[in-house]
Amino acid sequence: MRPDRRRRDRGAAEHRLVAPTLVRSQALSALYEAARRSEISAAEELERVTRINSLKVRFLGDKVLKRTARRVADHLGWATTFDAEFVALTQLQADAFITSDSELARAVSDLVETATIDALRTA
Repeated sequence: MRPDRRRRDRGAAEHRLVAPTLVRSQALSALYEAARRSEISAAEELERVTRINSLKVRFLGDKVLKRTARRVADHLGWATTFDAEFVALTQLQADAFITSDSELARAVSDLVETATIDALRTA
């Protein structure tokens, strides 16, 4: 194994990932839709669902999270609470909001610390 690979693996292992419970439903739905549109095969859909289910992520979805998500969505003027659940979870349980969506990161930067996925690769 190359030294840079070991460093990335060690860094990723030091992070604890949390996500709202809705992530599993969103992922399952997105994969199902992709398979229905023949963008991926049914076998690929099942393989990806299996991979998602094997991730070391703590899924949360209690009443406090839901209330906080509603406040976040209201504060930001959002029409739904989907993204707000991630922000609320960050406020309640996490050190940083990890996203590859730079526009979303800017929108929530006054509420939570934001970082890119690269933050998970470094210790």
